[in-house]
Amino acid sequence: MSIHAEPRAQEDRILLTARSITKTFDRTRALSGAEFELVEGEVHGLLGANGAGKSTLSKVIAGHYLADSGEITYRGHDIQMRSTRDALKAGIAIVMQETSLVPDLTVLENMFLPELGRPGRLDYHRLRRQGEEILEALGQSEGLPFDREVRSLSSAQKQLVEIAKALGVRAKLIIFDEPTAALSPGEVDRLFEVMARLRQSGRGLIFVSHRLEEVFAITDRVSVLREGRTVMAARPTASFAQSELIRAMVGAELQSIYHREPAAAQPASQEAPSAPPILSVRNLASAPMVRDVSFDLAPGEIVGLGGLVGAGRSETIEAIFGLRRRDAGTVTLQGRPLPADRPDKAIRAGIGFVAEDRRTQNIVPDFSVRENLLLAHLGAHRGFFCNYRQSERQVSELLDGLGLPAERLMDASMLNFSGGMQQKVIMARWLLLNPRVLILDEPTKGVDIGTRASIYAMLRKVAAAGTALLVVSSDFEELLGLCDRVVVMSDGRSTATLPSAALDEEKLTLLAAPRTSMERNTQLLERLAAEFKGAGFWALLEEDSLICLNSVTANAAADPGFSSGEARRFDETRIGAALARRAGHFVDDPHHGRQTLLVPLRSPRGHDFGWIGLTVPQGVETPLADAIRARVDAMAQNL
Repeated sequence: MSIHAEPRAQEDRILLTARSITKTFDRTRALSGAEFELVEGEVHGLLGANGAGKSTLSKVIAGHYLADSGEITYRGHDIQMRSTRDALKAGIAIVMQETSLVPDLTVLENMFLPELGRPGRLDYHRLRRQGEEILEALGQSEGLPFDREVRSLSSAQKQLVEIAKALGVRAKLIIFDEPTAALSPGEVDRLFEVMARLRQSGRGLIFVSHRLEEVFAITDRVSVLREGRTVMAARPTASFAQSELIRAMVGAELQSIYHREPAAAQPASQEAPSAPPILSVRNLASAPMVRDVSFDLAPGEIVGLGGLVGAGRSETIEAIFGLRRRDAGTVTLQGRPLPADRPDKAIRAGIGFVAEDRRTQNIVPDFSVRENLLLAHLGAHRGFFCNYRQSERQVSELLDGLGLPAERLMDASMLNFSGGMQQKVIMARWLLLNPRVLILDEPTKGVDIGTRASIYAMLRKVAAAGTALLVVSSDFEELLGLCDRVVVMSDGRSTATLPSAALDEEKLTLLAAPRTSMERNTQLLERLAAEFKGAGFWALLEEDSLICLNSVTANAAADPGFSSGEARRFDETRIGAALARRAGHFVDDPHHGRQTLLVPLRSPRGHDFGWIGLTVPQGVETPLADAIRARVDAMAQNL
């Protein structure tokens, strides 16, 4: 989706100008004369590699940090924010990647948090009216239940509360700092719709992101920081190509970050790897998020767990590793049962685990970088003698491969590192153990494109050496570009396992749709199959192959030869002739004794959602094609 504001004169609508901003933390110079300009009614992208100074500049503008030097002009006046309270009073708010909401308070109380600190009784009726007006202006009047505690909300809903909170203080300038990092593609689209409404209302938005496709989709202008300096200032997004933007960010040309050597490329085969699995998961359940998950992982293979936020992906890998109780199912490593509740035994058995949340799950801030690097080594060995010296050579090789300066090992705190550098240290920690299986949850969350490229290259090298990788990612492009196969999850269940070569982002999104959102579709298929003693299915069709999204078979004699979550060539099914012709009437397949009707499924906006099919055995009275088509069209009105 590409949303851009109409061109307009900007000189008389400048909202904020930052000039020659510097900021130093201990020995680290975070900003070295940074420049920035924002006008009313625009989305301005603020980009740069990890450690370039994006978040620091954002926090200077939002009052979190006081600049060492430089000037900020806001709405025609020179200002100096000494606190976030000063910024909020001026109408400047920031929506953080890690939300700053109070989990035990309700949505309404979080939206108007500053009101809670004022003397006197709160007028909840007035606040509710204001809240309804804010959500209406955002086009999200049904999106938030005011009385629910924030802890029970999804990531997308929490982001919406943060935005509503900014509007509750009448913010004119809103900074979005990596707002899409934990959102699914559909949720990103809805966030962009909200941002477009804010832009149309005349607000100025600063958008900090590492995802270049999002930058080109939503921003009007772009500024790039490198090593604390502005190297691209307020360039119209439409005036340059992605390659130029990458050069500005990292100072060099990057090949495709998903580049594979020809020998590593995987064919679009439907078969699982021929090698025996090193990790096998069968019917895994862990209440309440994991209901029934099964898949295999072979040595040297990269498998992705794909799905929308809330599908149970992170909970699944936590149950595998022993961080979460298993209620049912089995997990075996090289044919032996893996302990259900002992992460230390999983580590000693040869499993590494890179958790999603760097700050709370992966690093110890009070430890040095070296101590953080050797944490897993400590957990993998019993007793007092851990033989750290034997790891010295491997540590040096890992640091070289990941582009980490060896002299930074003695830094007193991991918090002195950028997010990308922290992530590299965390991954190096597990690679020191030479694991048989490495599990990674959102491995490139919040890192720049250069760091992503080096992480992908390192993961492929690790896989080529025989380590099996299991990757959870909300970035469907990443899953398809990095992984050999993708296990699709929906509502806590594995619904499909397909080679990445057979998928694209649209197919993956449809496969990952919650079963509850397929309810009307499933009801229609059930009614058609029962009424006509046949089989109903929903599939995506290519030139000579299909992916089945949903299927219901009421009569085995009408089985089309595939089921939900499977990919097949037409000639591997029992209705190949009908699939190839896609006629507007029932097509006979006398060899298999079936006849099939295919009806295109289109949303009211004209979006292609694949095909609905009805297969009946020969000898059964053929239904009227027009009547079936009318029922499919009626159901499509609710897409």
